[in-house]
Amino acid sequence: MYKVIIAEKPSVAKNIADALKIKTRLDGFFQGNDYIVTWAFGHLLQLYDAKDYDPKMAKWKMENFPFIPATFRYKVKTDMRDKDKADRGAEKQLKIIYSLLKRPDVEMVISACDFDREGQIIGDTIIYNLKTQKKVYRLLLNEWTPDEVLKGLQNIRPNDEMRPLQDAGVSRQWADWVIGINLTSVATLKYQKGRGHALNIGRVILPTLKIIYDRDKEIEQFVPEAFYKLTATFKTKDNKEYEGTYFEGEEEKFKDKNKLEAIEQALHDTTAAAIIEKQVEQKRDYPPYLFNLSNLQGHLTSKYKGWTSDKVLKVAQSLYEKKFITYPRTASSVLEESLVGRAAKVLEVLKKGLPFEDEIKFVKLKRVFDNTKVESHSAIIPTYLTPKSLTKDEEIVYSAIKNRFIMQFMPVAEYEETRITTKIESPAVEGAFSSKGKVQLVEGWKKVEQIESKDTVLPLVGLHEAVKKVGQLMSSHTTKPPKYHTEKTLLRVMETCGKGRDEEESEEMMAAILSGFSIGTPATRAETIKKLRDVGYIAMHNKNIQCTELGRKLVETFPIKQLFDLDFTGRLEKTLSDIEKQRFSKEEFLNLIFTFTSDAVTTIRSEQDVTINEVAVERKEMEVLGKCPLCGHGIIEGQKGFGCSNWKNGCKFVIWKNDKFLSTMKKKPTKTMVKTLLKNGVVTVKGLTSKKGNKFDASLRYEKNSDNEYFSWKMEFMKS
Repeated sequence: MYKVIIAEKPSVAKNIADALKIKTRLDGFFQGNDYIVTWAFGHLLQLYDAKDYDPKMAKWKMENFPFIPATFRYKVKTDMRDKDKADRGAEKQLKIIYSLLKRPDVEMVISACDFDREGQIIGDTIIYNLKTQKKVYRLLLNEWTPDEVLKGLQNIRPNDEMRPLQDAGVSRQWADWVIGINLTSVATLKYQKGRGHALNIGRVILPTLKIIYDRDKEIEQFVPEAFYKLTATFKTKDNKEYEGTYFEGEEEKFKDKNKLEAIEQALHDTTAAAIIEKQVEQKRDYPPYLFNLSNLQGHLTSKYKGWTSDKVLKVAQSLYEKKFITYPRTASSVLEESLVGRAAKVLEVLKKGLPFEDEIKFVKLKRVFDNTKVESHSAIIPTYLTPKSLTKDEEIVYSAIKNRFIMQFMPVAEYEETRITTKIESPAVEGAFSSKGKVQLVEGWKKVEQIESKDTVLPLVGLHEAVKKVGQLMSSHTTKPPKYHTEKTLLRVMETCGKGRDEEESEEMMAAILSGFSIGTPATRAETIKKLRDVGYIAMHNKNIQCTELGRKLVETFPIKQLFDLDFTGRLEKTLSDIEKQRFSKEEFLNLIFTFTSDAVTTIRSEQDVTINEVAVERKEMEVLGKCPLCGHGIIEGQKGFGCSNWKNGCKFVIWKNDKFLSTMKKKPTKTMVKTLLKNGVVTVKGLTSKKGNKFDASLRYEKNSDNEYFSWKMEFMKS
């Protein structure tokens, strides 16, 4: 008898099949050694659209809202090219999975989708929509290495035990559908003139927009204030110089210019000074914690130009599916204590050949292993499998994770911090001059990424030692406004709803993350920032994020202020986390969401009519790029693709701008490319990118499939 394993993606199914030493691959599954391993492509099923429940919902009319289905239903996910049709690939794969589950020689089903809310409902919607009578189990893994797959299959759990996780996933999915469908539709009808993209309203997108809006406003309303500082240069008896900043009490930034000018004048009358206080402290500098997803995204987006949090997640996901790192969508910065043995094994593999190999010692540290600080998944670390070849992007992400892991087991960096106070021998100068500097004693973990100290080093002086003042300078300054948000700072606020955001490494920060009181989850935050940009609510200026005019108008006009409130959104996310822990019920949460949505629709309806967004209709002469290979009419450029002008009469020819085949090689079709293709039947495309990141040129044809009405790309490699 066979056991059917359903993985979330084909690459993961291949990892499982390899671990089980299954060689036979059939159409849509692997089979052998008592197992059948098949796969989804993420969500194969999606929730019904409103019009699927009721045809009158096909057109947006204010009187049709609020719309909340009595029961939520699922259908095969729709085709990206044609929203009225099911995706053929998803439809085919579902039929394959269902035929496998119905086989008489299959005794059980094992869901091997990602161990999180989304992974749970991806597997559950597929399995339970079939209403199978066979036993359903869950494979819960944090990495896809062969050892872990085999160990995991020995410890599968009945899927019934995952009901709280399923409830949380379904609650999130249904809540976002209800809020999104109702409030997006009603807001667009109320506040937008002209046809165009809808005004996107959502539970996570709006509070994130408000964080950016608030910072923009702080900067706009900031009134700079002038202040003055006085510094002096001193020389020791062995002619070493150092600088000190003048202070009185706690103050070293003076608003009273005249007072400081008088002190500076008094300094001209004397050069004699002495050290009146000296403090030397030896301090320990611990490495930063292991990465969770938000910290990894923040680290890389601030370090590398052009990197976005969305890109970091995609690259990390690729490394995870290739078995090189553990599960990336985690909120934890420490490891479970059960991973001590595994971590030691990984460290042994990674440290070989490093110039400081002898300094790397495995120790079970509380800063690294602590069950009380792990929420669902441990921090991101490498696995024991070392990559042979990576793309440049994968190398950047993998190195960051590997280095952060190695740092934990290097000696703690140590430095000496010296503070000296120098007093001028003049009764006219009440205050004194403060100087501080550091000396690195033990480099320790800083060797891993050759982190150099930029701190001032002070000369060696003794208490009461006489020194000589050799110069002074009074300087004027103005207070600086807050900085615009970057992806790093925005992710930090989203992660904790603003709690503990000032100190990334603090216990308060970790406690805030573990509370579940956040905007979105590690998996969705990057997508939220990208969506805000795509819908035109925010714009990026280098690394800075700012609201657009549309984003500002939305915040200032949209009347449902709760959706902008960090506390409200944080409580919703916390409630979803509590559903997982069986502290709150799915039914209570959904009733709360349905009531909130109905009330919000009523409020929007009763508000004064205001235009937030006016979509100008541009009528432009369409350039004909060539003849349609199906019907001979002109091919023209549309918003989403290059299609036949005869589409109203049913011609289906189109080359999509986000074409999946071309996007795998990091290319998009251009007008010039389409013109050449239509004229010659073939087009030479330069600078395509292989899976390994190498550039190559090829000739492409776009030919009709023999068994359906769609077209597919055919590639011919150019002879060198």
